[in-house]
Amino acid sequence: MDNRIHDILIDGSSTIISALKQMDTVAHKLLIVTKESLYHGLLSIGDIQRAIIKGVSMDDCISTILRDKVRVATIHDDIDEVKKSMMERKSEFMPIIDDEKHISDVIFWEDLFAQKPKSSGQKLGIPVIIMAGGQGTRLRPLTNVLPKPLIPIGEQTMMEDIMDRFLDCGCDRFYVSVNYKADTIKRYFDNLNKPQYYISYFQEDKPLGTAGSIHLLNGQINTTFFVSNCDSIIVDDYAEILKYHRENHNEITMVAAIKNMAIPYGTLETKEDGLLADIKEKPNYTFKINTGMYILEPHLIKEIPIDTFYHITYLIEKLVKEGRRVGVYPINEGSWIDVGNWDEYLKQFVQK
Repeated sequence: MDNRIHDILIDGSSTIISALKQMDTVAHKLLIVTKESLYHGLLSIGDIQRAIIKGVSMDDCISTILRDKVRVATIHDDIDEVKKSMMERKSEFMPIIDDEKHISDVIFWEDLFAQKPKSSGQKLGIPVIIMAGGQGTRLRPLTNVLPKPLIPIGEQTMMEDIMDRFLDCGCDRFYVSVNYKADTIKRYFDNLNKPQYYISYFQEDKPLGTAGSIHLLNGQINTTFFVSNCDSIIVDDYAEILKYHRENHNEITMVAAIKNMAIPYGTLETKEDGLLADIKEKPNYTFKINTGMYILEPHLIKEIPIDTFYHITYLIEKLVKEGRRVGVYPINEGSWIDVGNWDEYLKQFVQK
């Protein structure tokens, strides 16, 4: 069996968290689920995201969240029609099943097409605010020379990578908050000759936190909009995030990465008088980590104080206290790259 096929197989008794880990390891958002070595179903990142949103435990087995109807090919199907279907659906791969449910073969997208499949292809057409005014202290000494948004990743800059991902889903209107080395950022994009970027800058006179400067856009944005840190790369379907936000009537939606952390020690739980209650050997914990990408409704701009240092988490905490709707959209850990972290930057873009 092709190693690529082996890598995307997972038994139906496996847990949701183990499926997420496997997706990150093999860099696929789709897995073939087996039962007694036979085809049992397909598990997508969307299946897992919907389950997490419903409150399903990460320790539940994946067979409980499989869809009843998914499209697969059989050995009797015309191969050209299978390829056409893959292209229309932007499928990462298509399993081919025989009459006894053995997996006869798998057709991979990369064997057919030069470029990776893009997400849904929907054109969202809503504004994007990019918070690019910080000093990038975690990336010093590099940011003593370059502003963080212009740090190179591959053949372009950090901010271009983020903007291009929004362009892919039809978002081309960018509002960029600048402060530190603002002239350098403006000069770079003015000379870039990328007419597909429609950029408006708004400038802090002093550091205003991760949301304080957004008040400067009061009256300029009148529709739902994205907010992104300039060092947070999200590799997911932005249309699905927006769909979740709108269907749940959220005022804010936070994008959260599911991170599993192993404690390499035995942990102790105690009770009254310091008596031991329980010992857990090398436990694993799962957390939802704030990635720095959000969707907001435009009326919230008016609720951000004028000329005040104000983090976006302050606004989120305010809404939660008032009982208003703040949603959390989960993505797998491998779909989030924290480029503002020096170790992560080196691992992703220098040491490869």
